[in-house]
Amino acid sequence: MKNSVKVERAIAHLTQAELAEKVNVSRQTINALELGKYVPSTVLSLKIAHVFGKTVNEVFQLEPTD
Repeated sequence: MKNSVKVERAIAHLTQAELAEKVNVSRQTINALELGKYVPSTVLSLKIAHVFGKTVNEVFQLEPTD
């Protein structure tokens, strides 16, 4: 799964720590997510998309290997 969390976070002028606080996870979780080392739960995906005012599909995309 790929995502545009880092890009959306930059557009929103949020640090990893600020986004993490908004969605109630650790900064390390946001870092791992941005690096593609962590696949978020449905709930976390929805929370992140909500922060950016986007749909889940606008932030997270399935890859052919998923």
